[in-house]
Amino acid sequence: MNLRIAFALLLISTNASAAPATLAPLLNSIAERLEIADQVALSKWDSHKPVEDKKREQEVIASVVAQAPSYKLASAAVEQFFSAQIEANKLVQYTHLSDWQFQGKAPDDPRPDLVKQIRPQLDELQKRLLQQLADFTPQRTDPQCPQWLAEAVHEPLNDPLRQLAMIRATAELCVRPT
Repeated sequence: MNLRIAFALLLISTNASAAPATLAPLLNSIAERLEIADQVALSKWDSHKPVEDKKREQEVIASVVAQAPSYKLASAAVEQFFSAQIEANKLVQYTHLSDWQFQGKAPDDPRPDLVKQIRPQLDELQKRLLQQLADFTPQRTDPQCPQWLAEAVHEPLNDPLRQLAMIRATAELCVRPT
């Protein structure tokens, strides 16, 4: 069972807190982005490029901020959300690279091309995340929001790295009304 399915099943089974229907698709897309981080880490391992890529990060943030108004989202909220996604992805990449260094090798998995295959996947996923963030935005200020997220990210696959990355990716998703 992949991580996205696990999150969807967990949210469906968590009726006690009545998580809104808009949360599961958003968490599934966040989990999908984190799965892509595995491929990015392999690319970085092979190319010996650093995880930190400020130029690419700035391009991603500028792109989503420019798109925010068409989704009726505040630029600052979009910047914060996607910055969290980037940080969570880097957490996964750094962990994998450290593990592989310790083991002396990376997994023998297929290596998609970072520029030609992985980044287009991330760019397409970015549009879906923007729409799902827009769909979930009315619930971001709900007092139950932190509980929904806590329930969703604390049990899925008993994978500490994925759990930590999901916690980082969703850390600022709930907001207190001002």
